[in-house]
Amino acid sequence: MRVLSIRQEGGPPVFEDGPSVLKEILEDLPSFWGERDMRAQHQPVWLRQFASDAVVVRRDGVPLGYLLGAVTTHELAYVQLIATRTDHRGHGLGRLLYDTFLSQARSRGARRVEAITATTNTGSVAFHQRLGFSAHVVPDYAGPGQARVLFGLAPLPQGH
Repeated sequence: MRVLSIRQEGGPPVFEDGPSVLKEILEDLPSFWGERDMRAQHQPVWLRQFASDAVVVRRDGVPLGYLLGAVTTHELAYVQLIATRTDHRGHGLGRLLYDTFLSQARSRGARRVEAITATTNTGSVAFHQRLGFSAHVVPDYAGPGQARVLFGLAPLPQGH
């Protein structure tokens, strides 16, 4: 499966091999997540079976950010992970990743997008709210005592 790759410096998007992108990301997780161990959230399915929905932003061949998600047949797009290098945050990469993903999702019939995060991830909550997402705490979302923040955006904005 192929991953859509966009260059921060511009130019046409290209497609890359999903498993190769996954390997590259896994080898450099601390650059995106700091000390957080996020390996379990990077299941191969996201860059194998759902690779055509993934987006990576590169500059000079180096991944600066990525979004792993999927578009369902039920007018729903779901984002599993969105990450930018810790030293490149605040420069619009997250918005670029979402804009690209939502444009693809809308062209495939999605009318809404959802994502989740831990209730303690205030940075993610603030980021998603800046993009116009609603945010609601759902008790027991991930099992007993495992609340999550559920983000939603519908309808998908035309600017995306």
